[in-house]
Amino acid sequence: MSEAAAPSAPRESKRKVSLLEIFGEFLLIGATSFGGGVVAYLRNGLVRKKRWFDDVEFLELTSISNTLPGLNATNIAILAGDRLRGFAGAALALVAICLPAFFFMVGAGIVYSHAGTRHTAGAALRGVAAAATGLLAATWFNIGKKSLSGFYDAVFVLAAVMGVNYFKLGVPAVLLIVGALAIIAYRPRRTPQPTETEDEWIRSLH
Repeated sequence: MSEAAAPSAPRESKRKVSLLEIFGEFLLIGATSFGGGVVAYLRNGLVRKKRWFDDVEFLELTSISNTLPGLNATNIAILAGDRLRGFAGAALALVAICLPAFFFMVGAGIVYSHAGTRHTAGAALRGVAAAATGLLAATWFNIGKKSLSGFYDAVFVLAAVMGVNYFKLGVPAVLLIVGALAIIAYRPRRTPQPTETEDEWIRSLH
């Protein structure tokens, strides 16, 4: 029993972070994440830099966030903050990740309202969006390499992509359909019980 419980000790200790650390990290993520690829910045900060979560845990956070209304970035921040320090951590993470965007968007709105800068601002935003798409793709590729394995995983990923992009189904519908199929595929299997004849044969060996 002691050997089985030993690996869980580091995981518990790494979660004991201060509220100030949570606020500072999410404030930094909110201030430096550009172009919509916030998930990539969240993974870099929470998994690679701070090591508060591993890739499997981060995938769980993103999966839950995708199934709930709202923005992925804020949903992940709330869930991550709650896991780290409960309600106070969730509230601080939410405020911290949204605060820089509030000030930046107010400033961007003032600049964008001037007719002479709209073309330049639009071109800059398109460039940033392209870079953010690449960051997001790289993030999901790295997570997928570590958390996805086997034939069924590939089928479910492909089914979700096809459902949203080819069949034009809504994300909730795709989640319900693919999620139900995944639950059926990965449901626990009952091990066959030995028959009376097998029991007698096993006893005879002893």
